[in-house]
Amino acid sequence: MKPLAALFGRRARLRWLHLIIGGALLMPYFLVGTVLVGMVNGGEPVFSSLSGQFVAFGLALPMAAVTGFFALVRPLCVAAARALCGVPPVLLADGPARTRQARVRTAGWYTLHLALGGIVSGATLTLPPFAVAVAALPFFSGLRGTWLLDGPRVLREPWALALAPFAGIAMLVALALVAAVAGQALARRAPVLLGPTPEDRLAAAERRAADLAVRNRLARELHDSVGHALSAVTLQAGAARRVLDRDPEFVREALTAIEETTRRTVGELDSVLGLLRQDGEPDDAADTAYGPGLDALDGLLAYSGVPVAYEREGDPGVVDPVVSREAYRIVQEGLSNALRHGGGDPPPARLLIAVRERERELEIVLENPLGERPAVVRPGGGRGLRGIAERAVLLGGRTAAGASADDGVWRLTARLPLAVVARGPVPDTAGRTEERR
Repeated sequence: MKPLAALFGRRARLRWLHLIIGGALLMPYFLVGTVLVGMVNGGEPVFSSLSGQFVAFGLALPMAAVTGFFALVRPLCVAAARALCGVPPVLLADGPARTRQARVRTAGWYTLHLALGGIVSGATLTLPPFAVAVAALPFFSGLRGTWLLDGPRVLREPWALALAPFAGIAMLVALALVAAVAGQALARRAPVLLGPTPEDRLAAAERRAADLAVRNRLARELHDSVGHALSAVTLQAGAARRVLDRDPEFVREALTAIEETTRRTVGELDSVLGLLRQDGEPDDAADTAYGPGLDALDGLLAYSGVPVAYEREGDPGVVDPVVSREAYRIVQEGLSNALRHGGGDPPPARLLIAVRERERELEIVLENPLGERPAVVRPGGGRGLRGIAERAVLLGGRTAAGASADDGVWRLTARLPLAVVARGPVPDTAGRTEERR
């Protein structure tokens, strides 16, 4: 069954169709070639001369090769090869041929496809009727007086008539064999001629890296925004539950904090998910507009659920919007870490958050006392410090985090450049200290 499948199976039939399409594409070039041959032969009909047809065929192939140099030919050839030749998509290039090497390869493939297709499609049109007529000679006496027996006398012998059906079947099998071999040859050459060039591989790698960077960025945004909200809401709800019967005012404040935190987080989540709805790559304006900045820290800390000492030094106007947004996320994730691991019951101890513009750096310091056990444990954590480090590195900054044995606090420090927005010395304004719950 395998030989029959190789000749007449679905893949063989699709490749045969692919070759016939190549023959159809060759016809315009072939007709132009017949016109040129007719002009040289003084108007003698080309189709009555086998040699003239071969000459026209030879003239058609260079014209087809020139067409193959157009950039948009490669996507059409790749689509046909994927659908009809059975070539794995990963072995073929995507997009138009932009480089000279890619266009030369495409022209070679296009010429080979049309050349083999012209031969196979021509044989497909002429050989089956002849083979069927030869196979029917012993059974239809009317065929014996036709042009089929005007050739060699051997065809009139009785033994020749007895073998005629086998000869007709052999012709059809031979045609299928030629089509299968030609289709297999095209399928083997497709990865070489239509496969990605080094430039294509580099462009694909750059696209994958860009897609991965976007995915990582969105993952960080979702982790920091939603993770902080879950930690804060869990902390507030737990504290409210413990004092529900004896401190209604605290419960009211906790419910207000939960409401404000969820409302703010829903807005941030809509902004982040808005990037996924954009067509193409987001531009710089969209990239800087989808997240809050340092000016939104007041709202974040007001309903954090823990006492926070917030110090701010410097002029907020000198911080680049992108740096401001990343600084907000760093403070948010540092606050989430304190909520998860601050220890103590009910809420964690007092936190210190300092944001200072010094020289040409933005310094962020978060300190909280080391707790004996986590106040909030949220599954799926453990990526916060890594995300903070990634944010800082992408901006050209650096981070440091760890426990201090001297004063018993956990300290997170991040230093970010002020970016190109900063011009001249940074104003040295007086700091301010506020305490929020």
